[in-house]
Amino acid sequence: MPIRIPDELPAAEVLRGENIFVMPQTRALAQEIRPLKVILLNLMPKKIETENQILRLLSNTPLQIDVHLLRIDHRVSKNTPKAHIDRFYRDFDKIRQSNFDGLIITGAPLGLTPFEDVYYWDQMCEIIRWSTTHVTSTLFLCWAAQVALNVLYGMPRCTLEKKLSGVYEHQSVGGHSKLLRGFDDTFLAPLSRNAAFPIDTIKKYTDLDILAKLPENNELYLAASHDLRQVFVTGHPEYDSHTLANEYRRDEAAGLSPALPHNYFPHNDASNEPLATWRSHGSLLYSNWINYCVYQITPYDLKVMHPSDND
Repeated sequence: MPIRIPDELPAAEVLRGENIFVMPQTRALAQEIRPLKVILLNLMPKKIETENQILRLLSNTPLQIDVHLLRIDHRVSKNTPKAHIDRFYRDFDKIRQSNFDGLIITGAPLGLTPFEDVYYWDQMCEIIRWSTTHVTSTLFLCWAAQVALNVLYGMPRCTLEKKLSGVYEHQSVGGHSKLLRGFDDTFLAPLSRNAAFPIDTIKKYTDLDILAKLPENNELYLAASHDLRQVFVTGHPEYDSHTLANEYRRDEAAGLSPALPHNYFPHNDASNEPLATWRSHGSLLYSNWINYCVYQITPYDLKVMHPSDND
């Protein structure tokens, strides 16, 4: 079944070219079913690229999904045309009175920035707290996971001495959790973060279910609240095959002397084409989230929304 997005969104043409079923709004309005209403709060600099990545993963479900794009940063973007943002993105004030089935908050290149110095910190805190009473399930990615752990649980910001960048082997440890349905015992997923997520610290400050970890340094990869209303992913399963390469070359050009991404370029040679070895994991994770955390829990009438355990 399709994702439902504006007819003119650039992602529509990209995804159709990949044989992904994208339903334009004009056709969706003729169907007598209620699509799931999912918000994408896109904090990544290259917004069109991130839209394509997230929407591609949301398409792997038999459910119709009505995607709304949200922004909170009104500064002029260096990487996305202003006309695109003005046309397709909404401000939070336009939706704050409504309820939604799902919310995805992306990462952001702010791993070394103190929370209080983040331009839109107050808006982030407001939206995260708002989500506990207006959204059935929220998926926090990478930097957004770090922020949500601070806002919802008071967990302090932890920073790595050296950035984690590359494709790492993770271990499933959540037993029969619905979010892990179909997961292998170990799986690959991209990481690109300065934030640290020590499992001991997660357990000290939260009662989250730990579902998957990076075993080499006992760091969290995937966790969820008991009621599945908040899901935390510390990596980027949505990344395309070239995203880490683009970030590496960007940092290299900026004179940051980045380390070669781990387990990414064949033979550790940056002149080789990288291979995506995590697509099946990313697709399964998003499908499980949509099915078990959103569709199986959300009310048919979105006016009836139960507060989260973290409210």
